[in-house]
Amino acid sequence: MRLLHHLLLLGTAALTLAAPKTTTLTLLLPGPPFLPNPNALPPSTHATLSALGTHHSAPLSVANAFTFSNVSAGSYLLDVFCATHAFAPLRVDVAVSAQEGQDLLVRVWETYRGNDWDNKGESVKVGEGNAFEGRVVGGKGYFVERSKFNAFAILKSPMILLGLVSMGIFLGLPYLVDNMDPEMRAEWEERQKTNPMNNIMGAATGQSGAAGGFDMAAFLAGSAKKEDSSAEAVAPGPSKGSGNGGGKKGKR
Repeated sequence: MRLLHHLLLLGTAALTLAAPKTTTLTLLLPGPPFLPNPNALPPSTHATLSALGTHHSAPLSVANAFTFSNVSAGSYLLDVFCATHAFAPLRVDVAVSAQEGQDLLVRVWETYRGNDWDNKGESVKVGEGNAFEGRVVGGKGYFVERSKFNAFAILKSPMILLGLVSMGIFLGLPYLVDNMDPEMRAEWEERQKTNPMNNIMGAATGQSGAAGGFDMAAFLAGSAKKEDSSAEAVAPGPSKGSGNGGGKKGKR
């Protein structure tokens, strides 16, 4: 009996030495202001610790933490799945300590999806009992609020502003031309006559001569109509003598 008892003890010790070391990890949820009320998270919130060929899952406990038991050495990806908030993924490395008889060494970094696994982010402090805190990215929004009618937002549009400025120039330019000094106005009209844009506009319409002598500013100011009316008033009408002479020649 004693021999059998000793054999059982030796077998248990051999299995204990042959079994790989494991440890326990605890992910703590951050408090305010990062997460206003951790107790308001849905009960379906859970965390996963996955590696090649290994998968651990932990539900949200009453202490607002996720506890992973029997975690062996390896490099793991830690994700938190929540319906209302998004959490940053973490890289958890569990390695055997260099000194014999000590627990496994745990190191945690932030990681980024789509990047190389060796591209580590900011290091996360690991406290007593291999406990470390996660990071909340923000809340999840599944609905987009419909925008309301806002006249001020329409007026801030670049196209509306350009239209208002153009309308102001179009309506205010004739008023400015009428109130200009006569000498300055004459000089400005002479410059407008030699403006190359008049030739370009005339070439486009096929009337280069008419467009070259057309003064847009004078037309908008109404001076063209005044000049036409004054020219009609000064122009002499047909004389009676010429009409009689023409009649006599016709009779001959």
